[in-house]
This record gives sequence, structure tokens and C-alpha cells, in this order.
Amino acid sequence: MSLRFIAALWLAKLSIPVLKITGHNGTDYPGSLAIRICPDFFQKIGKPETIIGVTGTNGKTTCANMLCDAFEAAGKKVLCNRYGSNIDTGLSTCLLKGATLTGKAKFDTAVLEIDERSAVKVFPTITPKYMCVTNLFRDSIMRNGHPDYIAGILDANIPPETKLILNGDDLISGRIALSNERAYYGIEKQPTDVTECENLLNDMRICPICGSKLIYDYRRYHHIGKAHCSKCDFKSPEYDYSGHDIDTEKNTIMIRDKDGDFEYHISNDSMFNIYNTCLVVALFRELGYKGEELGKIMESVKIPDTRFNVQKSGSISVVTQLAKDKNALAVSRATDYVRKMPGHKKMFLLISCYKDERHWSENTCWLYDCDFEMMNDPLMDQLIVTGPRAPDFYMRLLFAGIPEEKIFYELDERKAAAEFDLKKDDTVYIFCGIDAFDLVDDCRKIILKRAEDEGL
Repeated sequence: MSLRFIAALWLAKLSIPVLKITGHNGTDYPGSLAIRICPDFFQKIGKPETIIGVTGTNGKTTCANMLCDAFEAAGKKVLCNRYGSNIDTGLSTCLLKGATLTGKAKFDTAVLEIDERSAVKVFPTITPKYMCVTNLFRDSIMRNGHPDYIAGILDANIPPETKLILNGDDLISGRIALSNERAYYGIEKQPTDVTECENLLNDMRICPICGSKLIYDYRRYHHIGKAHCSKCDFKSPEYDYSGHDIDTEKNTIMIRDKDGDFEYHISNDSMFNIYNTCLVVALFRELGYKGEELGKIMESVKIPDTRFNVQKSGSISVVTQLAKDKNALAVSRATDYVRKMPGHKKMFLLISCYKDERHWSENTCWLYDCDFEMMNDPLMDQLIVTGPRAPDFYMRLLFAGIPEEKIFYELDERKAAAEFDLKKDDTVYIFCGIDAFDLVDDCRKIILKRAEDEGL
């Protein structure tokens, strides 16, 4: 090992407790420091023998955390970048935390969330044994543009020896790296499925082989579902792990594979997170875990609180859902979930690029890809928009047909949280961006304290 590498490793390791003492998060700073000192640090740092990669537009962090929960429930310690620092500097931070003072890996297995665009830098250095892909959707215009662009990056860079765990209901991500060995998971037709797209985003309309119109046998949301070409023999792949019989009261799903049907716990009744459960099951079955054994393991798997959280005060519930800034798909999935929930609802939009707004501003056209029309619901009593983008959200909600008297905006987020007209048995849904967790906690406390003070 070179002196430069050792210096980078030790200084980067030393920076971790320093960051904690000074109250900084710094999830990628140690890795960034190490790479500045030793440019090939990422290549030289020791790596676990078995690496499981997780990528995709939405759900990467959730799935990586769920996989780690499952490994820990199975009695196995794994290295994991749980907080989502998923580019080369964040991965370097994760690897150096799991390395000895000489740079050798202390773990046999790692679960690494990997940013899709970072594939060019990551995969020449890291070769995952398995690569789990959640989905590919339209993302931030500034970062990712169109899902076909991201699919092309993954297609060109995923190592040929990596086995893929793919969503068989996603015709975009399901077709990456076609020469690689793969296993498909998916969910069979559900009573709520449709054939025509109900969403504004619909990025898989024509056959990728001949360009003819795709016919959907059933569609769950956006381009997720089962389809076949109207002219050639192209069609959605067959599942290796087939989800069916979802029971949201028992929180279970049956998943069929070559060895039979097995029941698994689901952590959340959102279809998006049920897909995440199917991914975890598929990966662990590929690793050789028995269905009965895995059924017990899955009871310990949960959705991270930063992605979905429910708190109550009396009859008032506050549900916090991650709805990533600048990501229309994430907002639309959260919106679709809320519209299907019973009872009177109130909405608090905290997705205004809270920490970025001082430095830059992204084109707001992404708001017009969000399915806010789903909020035009008689049971949606009040919508509060706040933060630097409050006027933009206000206008978008008006375009969605929501009555003006239901919408309130206040630029100060904490003041806005005190403006809810709470009534008994109300549910307040908070949509938050990734950078606003501290702000969300403050606002949630304000709402719950108000409910407590008013005896609701």
C-alpha cells in the first residue's frame, strides 16, 4: 500500500468522529477527502467478497435498508450505505468505514445503493454479484432527463458477470443488459388495475423492437404493468417470483417461485413498497434462503421512517411520506396513495428544495408532470403549500382544478404548520423532500401539539 493511500485512509477515518463531534452529517465527506488526497482511493480500498448493488429511479434507499434489515434478521452483519450516499465519494466513505487501518475489508458482504448516473465511475471498480434494480422513471430534468438515457448508462456499464434482479412489470428497467443472467419479480393482475394510463407520465407506449403500439393487458400506474406488442411477438417477461393475494389487513403477500407458494410480511400497504418487498424476497431466494426461513426473516423488515412515518395525537394522525424534490413520479405515487385512503384529509407540501434554494433553482415544469389532479377530492379539505416554491405549487394546484378556498400558502414553513383547521379524526399528510427532514420534524411536532392542546 502506498503512503498516500494510507494517509488518505487514516485522515478520512479520523474525520468521521470529528464530524460527529461538530454536529455535521457528512455522509460523503470522508470519502471525498480520501479521494482528494489519493485520487485512486476508490480503486484501492478493500471491498467485501460479495457485493449486492441496488439502483433505480425510486426506492433505492428503501430497498437497501430493507435488504440490510433482512440480513441482520438472518444473523449476518453486512456493510451498507443506509443513508443513501450513493456516488463514488459516498461509496468510498462506506467502504473505508468497513475497512481495517491497512485498508482491508472487514465484512464479507456489502449492500450498496448506487446512483444510476454514477455507473460510469462505480462499475469499473466494483463488480456486484447481484444488481437489484427497482425501476426506471423520468427523474429530475437537470440530473437525469429521460429514463431511456439512464437505461443506456446502466446498459453500457453493468459488468457482464453481474446477475440482475429486475422488476418484470417495468418494460424500461427490465430490458437493461440483456446478455446478463437475470431473475424477474412482479405482481399479478390486481382488481384495481386498468388498461389505459391514468397518469400524466407514460413513457412506455411503443414496442422497443418494432416501434408499433404497445397494448397493455393491465396497467398498475404509469408504464408499470403487463404489455405486448400489437404487431410483433414482444411482450413482458415471465416472472420468476410472482406476487399475488395481497392482504392489506394481515399485511401479507403470497409469492410463487419454482419451489411453490410462500407467505411474506409487507411493511406498508403502498403498492410501491409491496414491489420493494418482492425485490427483497427475490434477492434472498436467489441467495439460497428457503421460503419458510425467509418468511420469518421478512417479519423484521421495515420501511425507513424517513420514507414513511405515522404519528398520532388523540384522533389526529400525521403521515409523513417522502416525495422527492424535482421528481414528478415520486410525488405522483405519494399522491395516488393519499387519494385512496379513507376519511377526511389535509395536505402539507414541503417539497420546495429547502436547502438548495439559496444556490440554484430548477425549472418548475416538473410540477406539471405530477398528478396533483388526484388531490381534487371532496375528502381533501385543506392543502397548505409553503417554502420558497409556495406560489408555484399554489398555481399548479389551481391548474389541477382544486378550489381556491381549499388552498393556503405561507412562505415560512413553521408558521404554515400552525394554519391547519384540524377536526376530529383528520389525517394530515406531509410530503417532504430529502433535504427537509429536520424541518419536517419541527412541523410535525407543531401539528401534533396543536391537536393535543385542542383535545382532538
